[in-house]
Amino acid sequence: QVQVVESGGGLVQPGGSLRLSCAASGSLFRINAMGWYRQAPGKQRELVADISRSGATNYADSVKGRFTISRDNAKNTVYLQMNSLKPEDTAVYYCNVRTAVANSWGQGTQVTVSS
Repeated sequence: QVQVVESGGGLVQPGGSLRLSCAASGSLFRINAMGWYRQAPGKQRELVADISRSGATNYADSVKGRFTISRDNAKNTVYLQMNSLKPEDTAVYYCNVRTAVANSWGQGTQVTVSS
């Protein structure tokens, strides 16, 4: 079983920055991709960014140039640096960890962008 714990959400003004962290623990046979998804009220969960074990990244068009995903394989941790935040970035952000045998989610962390 894999445990996934997010941290770093909160309330920030438009144009501000936040950094999300996600730590995976438990039966980590081999972590392949790690990523961040988000879900706003009334909308479907969507991919924000993900990163492969080798460091290849993929971003949603809406966050390109503003968000940066990174990971520390030694710590089984993934980060999401969010800059130039907009009100439309408001959502619950979920961390996703994919191993060879499991696809695990965290409980989510709220990000609210508002003045």
